Amino acid sequence: MGMVARSADPVLQDLIEPGAEIERIAHGFTFTEGPIWMQDNSLHFSDMPQDTRRRWHPDDGVSIVRAKSNKCNGMTRDNDGHLIVCEHSTSSVIREVEGERHILASQWKGKELNSPNDVVVASDGSIFFTDPTYGRMPVFGVEREVELNFRGIYRLPPAGDPELLIDDFAQPNGLCFSPDESLLYVNDTERAHVRVFEVTSVGQLQNGRVFAAGISEDPDAADGFVDGMKVDEHGNVYVTGPGGIWIYAPDGTKLGSISVPEKVANMNWGGPDWRTLYITASTSLYRLRMRVGGNRLGYMK
Repeated sequence: MGMVARSADPVLQDLIEPGAEIERIAHGFTFTEGPIWMQDNSLHFSDMPQDTRRRWHPDDGVSIVRAKSNKCNGMTRDNDGHLIVCEHSTSSVIREVEGERHILASQWKGKELNSPNDVVVASDGSIFFTDPTYGRMPVFGVEREVELNFRGIYRLPPAGDPELLIDDFAQPNGLCFSPDESLLYVNDTERAHVRVFEVTSVGQLQNGRVFAAGISEDPDAADGFVDGMKVDEHGNVYVTGPGGIWIYAPDGTKLGSISVPEKVANMNWGGPDWRTLYITASTSLYRLRMRVGGNRLGYMK
């Protein structure tokens, strides 16, 4: 299955490989999320309602990595290449080392986190993650009472307990760094916008502002399109939106959009040169060849 990656502005021709099409490489899932490119040239991704983590490889196709995945959502790798996973069912952020599961964060001041959703690792090894309540709802998690009265952004230092950075989000979701890590972008699904914060030398966030608003079919209401988010090597911000993926320049100007046949939940960079955009969209997994590469996080170097 292929379709031309249409854009709302010709400037996207500088970002997308000429003639590239959106290619569906796997399908038949329930709700795909958390794509992450692995050392063996495969893509791991989650199927939350099925409580399954899967692997796609260009030669082997799709296989199951973990049949009971605690309804994992966002995933990344740390600077040593180990998998970092947000688990909805356990309200935890975990690290996997040689198949062993190690809990990094699950509580804040004696109360369970809501349900860690997406995660990114800084160059110093600290882990930033969002904590909305989606994993305490049916289908995408385990229905249970919320213990915290806020939905925040946290930093987990290389050694120590989670630090609460921001607590005024409605439903924080995707997050990503600018290439020099001076900025952290975090979106809010319920408010259909992206905020940007300056990152201090000690990993705190300051001077937050709305970076892009109205990422919705209805400018006056949220519709759940704002979800995963990534940055390319030039600092352009890619966020899920109506019709596919919306792309913004570092100054907040909307450059255009990539059309995807299904509602997109997330995306990530992969391939040997990090210039293939892998897209998790509802029941399927897609890819698109790009002219630009992803922002090089630690595991990509």
